[in-house]
Amino acid sequence: MLFGKEHVDRYQETDGREGHDWQGTTVLLLTTTGRKSGLERTTPLIYRTDGDAFAIVASNGGAHDHPLWYKNLLAQPEVGVQVEGDRFRARARTASPEEKARLWPSLTATWSAYDQYQTKTDREIPVVILDRAA
Repeated sequence: MLFGKEHVDRYQETDGREGHDWQGTTVLLLTTTGRKSGLERTTPLIYRTDGDAFAIVASNGGAHDHPLWYKNLLAQPEVGVQVEGDRFRARARTASPEEKARLWPSLTATWSAYDQYQTKTDREIPVVILDRAA
């Protein structure tokens, strides 16, 4: 299965029965609002839980610029999240250095390429916390 539009479509159509489990890890769908277009965009992202919250990585494959979804949530932190059949609103925030240090080992355990991505770029790859809205 592709990791893009086809992935998002299958995930949404099957409530995550197809697409949640992916290449030995787990994936959620993040919907952000375009900071320039105002259009909603949905991206499949690897995640780990952190208590009641979810942690994702803005790696962009180690590119020198942040992924567009991260730039969008910086401008508008209210986001949509889907984890399997559970769809909810959340508030996104960049993890503090202490939170990142605590979460990074768990995130790299589920996707070891994150460590490689960090070595490919001078930018600090952010970890994002998604807190479910009340």
